[in-house]
Amino acid sequence: MSVTSPETNIIQFRAAEQLLEARDPRGAVNLLDGVIEAHPEHTAARLLRARAYFLEARLQSAEQEFQWVLEREPDNAFAHFALARTLQRCSREDEARGHFKLAAALDPRPDFVEAAGFDSFEPPAPGSTDLGN
Repeated sequence: MSVTSPETNIIQFRAAEQLLEARDPRGAVNLLDGVIEAHPEHTAARLLRARAYFLEARLQSAEQEFQWVLEREPDNAFAHFALARTLQRCSREDEARGHFKLAAALDPRPDFVEAAGFDSFEPPAPGSTDLGN
């Protein structure tokens, strides 16, 4: 196990973000492996590595990382959406559908709503008891 300073880990995390943006997922994973080795519970690093795995088409690794994030942050709409995309690419449509719906329910962004197959989504007004039926 290599020992790095917190500053080095921050620099590596930021560099990994830039590599992912530049479409170099392998480089991002290489940097993130060290960050996660030093900070195994760092959710943002795990989520970024999951995205890099997805872009590398390492779908089983991506799925495992997205699941790891969701075990700790079950209300993370992006992680549900990304896991659904991963499952979809693995031809596991039924499993994907549930995560698309959760993503849209947690964050009604147009892309999440569309992926969930909803025409539109309007959350109930605060304090409303109307369940839409």
